[in-house]
Parts: sequence; C-alpha cells; structure tokens
Amino acid sequence: MSNAWFETVAEARRRARRRLPKSVYGALVAGSERGTTLTDNLAAFGELGFAPHVAGLPAQRDLSTTVLGQRIELPVILSPTGVQAVHPDGEVAVARAAAARGTALGLSSFASKPIEEVVAANPRTFFQIYWSGSKDQLLQRLERARAAGAAGVIVTLDWSFSHGRDWGSPAIPEKVDFRTMLRYAPEAITHPRWLAAYAKTRRVPDLTVPNMGVPGQPAPTFFGAYGEWMNTALPSWADVRWLRQQWDGPFLLKGITRIDDARQAVDAGVSAISVSNHGGNNLDGTPATIRVLPSIAEAVGDQIEVLLDGGVRRGSDVVKALALGARAVLIGRAYLWGLAANGQAGVENVLDILRGGIDSALLGLGRSSVHDLTSDDVVVPPNFLRRLGA
Repeated sequence: MSNAWFETVAEARRRARRRLPKSVYGALVAGSERGTTLTDNLAAFGELGFAPHVAGLPAQRDLSTTVLGQRIELPVILSPTGVQAVHPDGEVAVARAAAARGTALGLSSFASKPIEEVVAANPRTFFQIYWSGSKDQLLQRLERARAAGAAGVIVTLDWSFSHGRDWGSPAIPEKVDFRTMLRYAPEAITHPRWLAAYAKTRRVPDLTVPNMGVPGQPAPTFFGAYGEWMNTALPSWADVRWLRQQWDGPFLLKGITRIDDARQAVDAGVSAISVSNHGGNNLDGTPATIRVLPSIAEAVGDQIEVLLDGGVRRGSDVVKALALGARAVLIGRAYLWGLAANGQAGVENVLDILRGGIDSALLGLGRSSVHDLTSDDVVVPPNFLRRLGA
C-alpha cells in the first residue's frame, strides 16, 4: 500500500491530478484568460528572499495569532471555494481538518454543504457571500449565517465575470442526471479511486448550492445561482457600508488590490480586508497580491486587519507575507489538492506542511513569534513592489 502522506503541496497537486477526472481537476487549476496573474502570484514569492541569522536562534517558536476575533494556531485560514466535488465530504471534511489543526475556514455561498453542517464541524467558520440577488435575499443569507453560529462574514467583491481561458474552461454540467453520467462515464471510470469514494456514499456529486437557497426549499443549481449573481446590479461603496451595518460581528472584505479601495473599505467600517486577486481566476493582468500588499498594509494596517491570499504554496510564502504586513494568509487551491488526494487527512497534511515551513523560516530568521517578523527579514528586489491607487 502506498504512503498516503505527502511532503509538499506540489505533490498534493500531482496526486490530485492523478485521482480526479480531467474536468474536475481542471476546475482546481484554472486561471482566467492568458493566466498572467495566476503565474505572477506564484512567481512573485520566488523573487523574494530571506535574510537569516546563524546563532542565537530561538529554541521555541510561537505560530499562533488572532484573526477576526478568533485565536488560530497558525496564521493560515482556509479560503472559501466553490462546489467541492473533489471529495464527497467536501467542506465538512475541510472544516474538520481546520478544527483539528486549530484554525478557521471560510465557507463559500457556492459551497456544496449547508452552513449548519460546516459550523457544527468547526465553529470558527466565516460565511462568505457575493453581492447577489436582492437586499432581502442578502439579509436572509446573513440571518441564516447568524442563526447557524458563523464567527463572521467574508464579502467577496473581486469578480468581473471573466470567462475565457486560453487552455479551455472546465466543463461543468448543470446537474448530475442519467444523461450526464453517461457523458462523463469515461472520465469517471478511468479514475476509479475518485469514483469509489462516491460509490461508498451511494451518492453522485451534488452540484447544487444549498447556501444560496431558502431553507426548506430545494437548493438551486450552481448555474442557477450564478445566473442570479451575474444579473444583479453591481454594488457601490454605499451598498458595502449598508451590508456592513447589517452584521454586528467580524466583517472581512475580500478582493482589495488598491490603496484607495482599502481606504474606502475602512470608511465603510469593515473589520478586515484580504488583499486578493481571486487567485488569478478573474481579471487577468492584475499584479500578484504579494507585490501590492506592503503599500496597502502601510496605508491601513494600523486601522484594520490585513490578510493576503493568492499563490501561497509553502510555509515560507506565509512568512514572507507576514513580514510584508499581512496578519495571516488564506489558501485555496493548496487545500483543495489535499482534499482530493486524501480527504480530511489530506487537508490536515497540507496544513502540517505549511506549519513546518513557517516554523523553519522563523528559526532561520531568529524570530520567536510570527508577530516579530518585519520587512528586514525579507530581501525585496528592485522594482518588485506595485503601488496601485496611491
């Protein structure tokens, strides 16, 4: 029997690719258009270096911090991602893995599991919503999150409905019926481990989105909810301020890449922002988030919490982000590959990889806590940084 443990996120990705049908795997790696932003998110971390010490290093390192009022044991949160057909347990497995490793997660409005089940598995769940539907529908979703016990909300605004991909978009069916099963049977049959996982549950992949529907009624399909979102009038900053007023707990705005937008978010009363370009899966040509993070952290970091997502694959990436002004990072593709490779244990495996990398980097830099990191710990090459909306 092969060893289920893997030592890098890159290996988790390789295993996910072998295990998943092509169309399912394609949804986990897709970036928009040419993939310029997707590539830059990864490459930018590689351009940064470290300035380590060699003696007087701390024997113990503290990786814990607090984000949105929640104590977490490492500065990594699992980002909200859409329908997780990579594994039958989906977001519930992710929530359990996060709880087992002492951290929090975001739950997408387009998730495959209802918020009530996910919060039961991990109370440190932040419910993510898009500006979709009427204000009454938005309030209904907020109330459901409040009743379920969500620790906070994440509002994602960095989306412009960019669809084209030079390598082709993954084929996602409207629903899984007999005709769909016949169409995708060759893919499923050639990936027996993925198929067997669903066979054990006696269920087919569920492509509905229960958190976008009304409790007690059938959940809408992914494309039904997506169509509603596409046809909703775009929000203004006054709308963001209104939505923030409807939630009296922690409130994170995700999708900031400009200084002026970060200041607008502060004025709207948010608790935190995530410097994000949607993982390169939206408006292509947006700079890597690590390039714009320092200017945004400098502008508003003393007023609200600043997080980062995009391109994080190693513990050293996390340390670089913290040194340049982030309080914590969010990861998406990395944990989905772990989920695909080995379910809940695979997600825990990814978090253990990141924990080990963070600890090693802290040791080398002579820092006893993630809170001690500064920009002096990082070697930033000339012309690396970007200041947008200054």
